[in-house]
Amino acid sequence: MAEILQCVSNEQQIQVDVPVSNELQIHQSEQTVCNDLSAKPHNVSEENNNIMLEPIDEESDSWEDILNGDMEDRIAVLEKKVAQQDDEIVCLKTALADVVRRMSNLEGKRPGKFSPARPSHMVLPSKLNMSNGTPKKPIHNFPMAKRPSTPDHTKKITNSNSDLRRWASADGNSFPSPARRSSSLTNLSSPKPRNTGPPVSKEANYNKEEGFVKIYLRGRGITMYAPSSMPDYTISKGAQAPSQKLKLDWVYGYRGRDCRSNLHLLPTGEVIYFIAAVVVMYNVEEEMQRFYLGHTDDVKCIAIHPDKVTIATGQVAGHDRKSDAKKSPRTASAASSTSSSTEDAADDETDSTDIKCYVPHVRIWDSISLTTLRIIGIGEFERAVCCISFSKADGGSHLVAVDEANDHVLSVWEWNKGEKGTKLTETKSATEPVLAAEFHPMDHKQIISCGKSHISFWTIEDNRLTKKSGVFEKHDKPKYVTCLAFADNGDVISGDSNGNIFVWGKGNTRIHYAVPSAHEGPIFGLYVMKDGTLLSGGGKDRKLLAWDRRYIQKTDVEKELPEGTGPVRTITQGKDNQILIGTTKNAILQGSLTSDFYSIVQAHTDELWGLAVHPASRQFLTCSYDRHIILWDSSSHTQVWTKTIDDGCQSAGFHPSGTVIAIGTVTGRWLAIDAASRDLVTVHTDGNEQHDCMEYSPDGHYLAVGSHDNYIYVYAVSENGYKYNKVGRCNGHSSYITHLDWSADSQYIQSNSGDYEILFWSASTCRQVTSASSMRDIEWSSQHCTLGFSVCGIWQEGADGTDVNAVCRSHDKTVAVSGDDFGKVNLFKYPCCQPKSHSNSYSGHSSHVTCVRFLKDDSRLISTGGKDMSIMQWRLSS
Repeated sequence: MAEILQCVSNEQQIQVDVPVSNELQIHQSEQTVCNDLSAKPHNVSEENNNIMLEPIDEESDSWEDILNGDMEDRIAVLEKKVAQQDDEIVCLKTALADVVRRMSNLEGKRPGKFSPARPSHMVLPSKLNMSNGTPKKPIHNFPMAKRPSTPDHTKKITNSNSDLRRWASADGNSFPSPARRSSSLTNLSSPKPRNTGPPVSKEANYNKEEGFVKIYLRGRGITMYAPSSMPDYTISKGAQAPSQKLKLDWVYGYRGRDCRSNLHLLPTGEVIYFIAAVVVMYNVEEEMQRFYLGHTDDVKCIAIHPDKVTIATGQVAGHDRKSDAKKSPRTASAASSTSSSTEDAADDETDSTDIKCYVPHVRIWDSISLTTLRIIGIGEFERAVCCISFSKADGGSHLVAVDEANDHVLSVWEWNKGEKGTKLTETKSATEPVLAAEFHPMDHKQIISCGKSHISFWTIEDNRLTKKSGVFEKHDKPKYVTCLAFADNGDVISGDSNGNIFVWGKGNTRIHYAVPSAHEGPIFGLYVMKDGTLLSGGGKDRKLLAWDRRYIQKTDVEKELPEGTGPVRTITQGKDNQILIGTTKNAILQGSLTSDFYSIVQAHTDELWGLAVHPASRQFLTCSYDRHIILWDSSSHTQVWTKTIDDGCQSAGFHPSGTVIAIGTVTGRWLAIDAASRDLVTVHTDGNEQHDCMEYSPDGHYLAVGSHDNYIYVYAVSENGYKYNKVGRCNGHSSYITHLDWSADSQYIQSNSGDYEILFWSASTCRQVTSASSMRDIEWSSQHCTLGFSVCGIWQEGADGTDVNAVCRSHDKTVAVSGDDFGKVNLFKYPCCQPKSHSNSYSGHSSHVTCVRFLKDDSRLISTGGKDMSIMQWRLSS
């Protein structure tokens, strides 16, 4: 009996907050207590809030006394005491049941009960900032996850377990919860796995009492106050697209740095080439351009059919086209971005095709009507179509194409058979890059390809390809065979990275004749003129050399190209005795063997971000990572001047007088130059990171420099833009500055940052205006900020805050245009204050559109492409 009582005593000393490692152990302990208690009632008492059993005095209550007749009295005493302590026993049972319930809730808790961890891209703040008048935590440098929420232990415990209800006390009393939860119980819980999926899109809402719209980017709410002049504003379906249209007027630039054989002359007198996703047909004499806009991403190669009218162009695999996932009936087609109604038809066809058109493919089209004849290779190419060529001996019924993927698959097509052409055969051509593949002009069953460490001769027999490799014999095998040409007698001519010219006899895989070290460095271009003269272009020495039919150099003919235009990339014959040369620095030169060469097309050679328009004329300026600053005339489509500086350029801005231009660089320096003489006016350094925006105030008395170091530097400007004194630094953003706007009275600045903040500043004091609602009626001289009430409609469903890189409002305040990450230029009505507004969308760029600006008279819009390095000029029409 004593042993039983001692067991009960030990069990009764259990505290509610005792750490329990397993629900089963608790249940077993609970069952043991129940069995012991039900076996025999015991004498218990309460002291110091701990349930203790009253020990039995063995000396006075010995078993001899019990056996001698005192048993009945002793049992009566025990029964009386048990009856008095019945409530305490029930309370013990309830406490144990509560522990079981809590353990069950913790170990069996469903995912989602805990607060989800913050995505890995979110980071801890360095300071508390005010955004839109309310405190907000800035994004800074350290990853952070929210702590799992802890249940409120002050609430009354309710037991939902039906098996434990029978332990409830008759009077409804419940056992008091402990003030602090045991740490061991907390450690048993594991937080919910981090959500790696896309952020949940939230709908925009309007607070009528406060007068603000809140939109959500990556789940983050952004508050934008409506002006007081719009008291009846309500959120409705997106506004309709504007009646105005954009039409591509001119394309500046050429892709020569990494493409070959992409310059040709058409019978119409037009020079055909490509840049970004646009194929350009440029009539130099008439100063006119036409465009084929059927492609959805970078054009990589081009071939001319023997009829000189049919064109084939191949493109790369499209990047992540979120715009198509978001595309809906509210987004208008890009068809109207061409310069003729026939081009509209070509673009309409593009929009009607499946999204598969964003995979690599070949488009065959008519250069007169600009209509697409065939789209071949959908799903057949993996990375990009890097080489294409029409057969010549059979009238051009076959097309050869090479995939840029690792296997460099070479395929032969009967392109005009069936709606999508018919693939006759394909094979893995080489394990190394292929730089050129051409049908032999005298044999439609022979194909020659070349590239890294190889030249191959292919024969088509019974729709099968067989290969024979070229044998270099006693000659050193070059690292690259870079280019091909065909003599009028059928010989194959190759140029290589060692500067050698090798002649391969027709139908032979051995070298028939060699011109070693024809150039210093590699040969990038070979071309046989109509009179049989062979032209070779050096990729290092920048020389153009001529060779007669016996491959003897014409010593009286040697041209060296200017250093600024770069080495030769490709050569073709122009009108009469003219020669066209494409260079590795994205220039097209025109000249002859007896005259100098001059540039007819030249733009930037590295990523392009900087764009500024002249405040009074039709001129605009661009600057790039290539360290070049170019002032353009939009009417003549020519360069007014160009200047090279020591640092890569990121941004630019004109002084209101038009006499001075501020240039922001990637190193933390910024400089001002004279717009007429190109002379340096001043140089300043603020921080050591790039300056993303340069904006003069409308009155010309201030310059705001938005930097990647999260600060805005403000300078006082005098002497018409020729003198600068630092006013101060605006400190409050928690991420890099993306855009700036000045108020019409030059007193305030509004700014956006990389973490979607909208902040306001007093220019004269560099202090933040913390009440965003007080700025709702300020008139802004421009609309370059992508976040603001008047442009909140440019953000489409699912946008992540970085999709839109630039926005600009027309000077007459009727339309606004945005440039996005998907190569689109989008035209909206202004103000665009209805979320998810409709737009007219236009294609052409193949990279992110980095900047858009209207000219002073709103007659033209200029857009710049980042990595495609193109500048596109659009005409705005009603």
